Order: sequence, then structure tokens, then C-alpha cells
Amino acid sequence: MRIQRGQFAAPITALMVAGIGCVARPEAGHTAAASASQEISRPDSMRPEETEVWEPEPEVVTSEADGVPPSDAVVLFDGTDLSGWVHEDGSEPRWHVGNGVMTVSPGTGSIRTRQGFGDVQLHIEWRTPAEIVGDGQDRGNSGIYFMERYEVQVLDSYDNRTYSNGQAGSIYKQHIPLVNASRAPGVWQSYDVVFIAPRFAADETLASPAYMTVFHNGVLIQNHVELQGPTLYIGVPQYEAHGDRAPLLLQDHGNPVSFRNIWIRELSATAR
Repeated sequence: MRIQRGQFAAPITALMVAGIGCVARPEAGHTAAASASQEISRPDSMRPEETEVWEPEPEVVTSEADGVPPSDAVVLFDGTDLSGWVHEDGSEPRWHVGNGVMTVSPGTGSIRTRQGFGDVQLHIEWRTPAEIVGDGQDRGNSGIYFMERYEVQVLDSYDNRTYSNGQAGSIYKQHIPLVNASRAPGVWQSYDVVFIAPRFAADETLASPAYMTVFHNGVLIQNHVELQGPTLYIGVPQYEAHGDRAPLLLQDHGNPVSFRNIWIRELSATAR
């Protein structure tokens, strides 16, 4: 059925006025009857104060400039050392640190944070090697794993075709990015991610799945997508109950991918 422009304008306006108790200012030419109808639909017994909420008062957080972590952020890497990280087996990490950058030392293993996290906002900057070596999944591959389980793919996806749910910005093997916002090899890129951890009931069944929102170089590429479970290379993911906090892990996939300016904000009252 074709709907003419404005066909539903009057009913929608009436519903809005009746629902929230607001009266639109009459435009020139409106009849007195229309104004009277609006006045009748307004709940005269309500006061503006009845819809004001004063508590809780949001905490003051400062964010002074681009690239500077917010005042409530946990800085995971400030460019000087890997004191906030360990090897995936708990030993000291063996990645290279220099000139404010940490770089994967291929073959030494992945690293994870000493601290565990649940719901978070993460900012991380990464760079694939300027020299192109390999193609597809063998070109600038790494990954960012929330709670050591849920991966956002890091890959050189600039003029480098691979399976879509495995390219840069994918929730690996689960969600294809909305667009490919990749920059050229050797150029710094950024992810800003909101991760909402899954919840499990007392009997260890899934109460609520994990969700992710991802911006790649400032471009929205994952919009509050629901995860089917932890990241798997082979097979269909299924949730298994785990704790409400776990480390962030950066993957050694055999390529010298670099990272810098990594900070994270814990989200204590997140809407799901």
C-alpha cells in the first residue's frame, strides 16, 4: 500500500501529546478547536518536577584531548614497558618494546593483561607491517580477545581479500564488519570497542549473551552485535559459563603487528 506523505502525521502527533503530556505550540492557521483538543489531552495535574530525576548524579570524567586517556581509564600500555601484561602462560612477556610501541615477537606467544575485566570500553591503536608479506590471513594478522575468548580481528585488509567474517574489524567467524575502513600497511589504525560481557545464571545456563560495538578509525563497523559464543577457528560457537572478569589478550599469530596507546574503561552500569 502506498502511503502519502503526511498521512499519519495527525494520529502520531495526537498519540505523542497524549503519551507524554506535552503541548505543541500551535502554528499559524491552526484552528481554535485543535488547540482546545491539545489542551484537553494535557495532564494538568502533573508538574515538571515529577519527571525530573536527580539521583544518581553521573561521575565527572575529563577527556582533555585526542589520544589522551579519560581520567577514569586504566592505561594498559603507555609506551614504556609491559608491566601490566604477562605471557599467556603467566610468565614474563617476550614482545619487543621500543619508541613507545609494543610489537609482536613472532613465535613467542600471546600476551594478556594481569588484570581481569568485564564490561568495558577499549581504545587500542595498531599497525600492520609496512612491508607486505603474504596474503589473506597470513598478512598482518593478530587479534584482540576480550575475556580471553571473544575476538575482534586485526588484519591487513587493505587491498587484501579474505573471507569476510575474518577480515579486519570482524568479530572473528561471527560478524562481518559493516564496511572496510582499513588504512594502508604501515599506517596506524585504531579500534574503539564497547564490550558487554555475557551473564550466566546460577545453574550456569546463559542468561544474556555478549555484545560488541566497534569503531574502526572512527567509523562504526559493528553495531551492538550479539555474539553466539567464544571465538572458534573450526566449528559453531557455544557459550560455557565463566567468571564475570577475565584478562584482555593480544594474539601472536606469527606477524610483527605493533600496538600503542591502549587504555580501557570499566563500565559499571551498562545498558544491555
